Amino acid sequence: MSRKYFGTDGIRGCVGTVPITPDFVMRLGYAAGKVLAQSATATAKPTVLIGKDTRISGYMLEAALEAGFAAAGVDVMLSGPMPTPAIAYLTRALRLSAGVVISASHNPYQDNGIKFFSASGNKLPDAVELAIEAALEVPMECVAAEKLGRAKRLDDAEGRYIEFCKSTFPNELDLRGLKMVVDCAHGAAYHIAPHVFHELGAEVIAIGNQPNGFNINDGFGATTPDALALAVRANHADLGIALDGDADRLIMVDAAGRIYNGDELLYMMVMDRIATGPVAGVVGTLMTNMALEVKFKKMGLDFARAKVGDRYVLEVLQERGWLLGGEGSGHLLCLDKHTTGDGIVSALQVLSALKRSGKTLAECVRELTLYPQTLINVKVTAGFDWKKNAAMVSEKENVEGELGDTGRVLIRASGTESLIRVMVEAENAVHAQAMAKRIADKIFV
Repeated sequence: MSRKYFGTDGIRGCVGTVPITPDFVMRLGYAAGKVLAQSATATAKPTVLIGKDTRISGYMLEAALEAGFAAAGVDVMLSGPMPTPAIAYLTRALRLSAGVVISASHNPYQDNGIKFFSASGNKLPDAVELAIEAALEVPMECVAAEKLGRAKRLDDAEGRYIEFCKSTFPNELDLRGLKMVVDCAHGAAYHIAPHVFHELGAEVIAIGNQPNGFNINDGFGATTPDALALAVRANHADLGIALDGDADRLIMVDAAGRIYNGDELLYMMVMDRIATGPVAGVVGTLMTNMALEVKFKKMGLDFARAKVGDRYVLEVLQERGWLLGGEGSGHLLCLDKHTTGDGIVSALQVLSALKRSGKTLAECVRELTLYPQTLINVKVTAGFDWKKNAAMVSEKENVEGELGDTGRVLIRASGTESLIRVMVEAENAVHAQAMAKRIADKIFV
């Protein structure tokens, strides 16, 4: 059964258009509440934690969700602005029925979305998402007054999560003597990330930490790390850390302003783990740079590719019983530290690798040379199927024939926006760029 509303990362869209409208979100809360109520015990009322990022629309959608859950007889706890992975952690730590995050992650403020976490802190299984979609087709009602859900604020959510993040850093290490810039993207970690690194001993300069409801991801954060690179050089810092709007992505910058993407950071984490013990295997995605696959296979390390999206990386990790995986965009998973991708926790794993090795970021990736990649995003109408575009399919086959085993072509529809993403990977950057453009130019032929 195909999904109608849920994408690869929850439900997302432009605020004011279906499904990101107050009436739909209220019905979504009711539908999710009814599904949760079916699995609740007779004596325990389901309780859901709702968090959000810093978008102005979060207030409206939070109220709508709260009303929907209450109408279904589900109690609600409200955390206010919190990173997505914080909600996953708190839901599990507080033994709640589910967690909900109001966020559109790296998108601009005009967008928003709803993500769900199960009681175990994992993203909802497909079967549960489909059950919620089925419940959305049933008219919304309301439980009897004596069965309505209640809402209350969660005390010290920030402090609880800060302590959790710090607990993932080795007790025998600290960050003293390290000067770093932390870019919070004017997002959900603005009041959390700087404290984590400071309390571990680092000198922290925070940027992108003045959210106003409209500036999330705007010129700051993991999707636009140039601001971080400038700040690192201007402040003569040792390195920089960039998160995205909901703080589940990580990009880093060294003292010279050189940017390190998720593939390189995953490589550092894997190499650090190998130095301290065995690593069963690593999961990337269809977008993961070919250099990682080649390097790991030469080392005799198993490598698997999942579909694009951290939920799919997680699924493959769980299927194989592995711990480490991630995406070039900066979604990194360490399943012995957290149940989901977490930008702050991932940064701490890289920092511990630097501390243990005594190396810089550049020295840690010296033996890894990424293949040049060109990614072109082409805006299309909703539902556009590139596989039915004969000219595009033909050009893709031509390029693949020219590349042979020296590169790759990947074309996919975005799971969160009306975009077709054309990626070409080749040993030569000029060739990769030209080939990607050839394919992208065929979309509207």
